[in-house]
Amino acid sequence: MSKIDFKKEYKDLYRPSAREVSVVVVPAMNFLMIDGVGDPGSSKEFEAAMEALYPMAYSLKFMSKLGPTAQDYVVPPLEGLWWADDMNAFAEGRRDEWKWTLMIMQPGFVSKAMYEEALVSVRKKKDPALLDRVRFEPYEEGESVQLLHIGPFEEEGPSVARLHDKIDELGKKRFHKHHEIYLSDPRRAAPEKLKTVLRQAMR
Repeated sequence: MSKIDFKKEYKDLYRPSAREVSVVVVPAMNFLMIDGVGDPGSSKEFEAAMEALYPMAYSLKFMSKLGPTAQDYVVPPLEGLWWADDMNAFAEGRRDEWKWTLMIMQPGFVSKAMYEEALVSVRKKKDPALLDRVRFEPYEEGESVQLLHIGPFEEEGPSVARLHDKIDELGKKRFHKHHEIYLSDPRRAAPEKLKTVLRQAMR
């Protein structure tokens, strides 16, 4: 049985250049999603959200591998949408005001029925506190700009500014929320080596 790695299947989406801002068209894809608010570095809600999201992602992976679809795949990386009621909260470091949606992309062969079945299974085995807040739904960005940021999350500012400058250069406006895809595990990689895809949809 071959194992699909979506980072390789969709290189243009998951492996952008760190030197040049690229323009991509992001199709609608299904995600496991969970919303929250607070500092990602210290928020118990942020930690609890991941404790609900990952068991669902792995349950669906094994259901796909062992079920009728008989398709194995590498669980895609964690992604995050970020915003605040007052966007100055980011520039001013008011991290308690940050709002986020954590999400993990799901292959097209993973169905809503499988998601419902996974909910029951995860509830029986682990029953994470925020399980009922995990949802399964599509998200579509369309035309977007993106860039690979290498380094600490706290130093993303200049990279984000490059995305915004590119959008202005193209005569377009920002659309949707700031999007990040975490290619590195911050628990294992040194901060200076963290790889994060930064993406911003535009219209």
